[in-house]
Amino acid sequence: QVQLQESGPGLVKPSQTLSLTCTVSGGSITTNFYYWSWIRQPPGKGLEWMGAIAYSGSTYTSPSLKSRTSIVRDTSKNQFTLQLSSVTPEDTAVYYCAGVSSWTIYDYWGQGTQVTVSS
Repeated sequence: QVQLQESGPGLVKPSQTLSLTCTVSGGSITTNFYYWSWIRQPPGKGLEWMGAIAYSGSTYTSPSLKSRTSIVRDTSKNQFTLQLSSVTPEDTAVYYCAGVSSWTIYDYWGQGTQVTVSS
């Protein structure tokens, strides 16, 4: 059974870089046709797809976040990491990692982690 677990700071100061790691167990992040994604949900708003790193290592980011977002992976640890720079209070959200099959089926989700941006 594939499980995902987000980890990272719950509080980040404005202008800093947020770094969240998703650890995958029970499966490999190099499994063909899986896209390991980051999604967030600000308070009172819907889900927002932020970006993904593919089984191949290719990365994809939302155009609205492209200039501030980086996604990398460590295959030896079976982890992928989101880095979001220059955060503002508007980046306060619950952040989820997910495993998406062929860009269509969200097979696996982490439990989500609350991140608050505040001084």
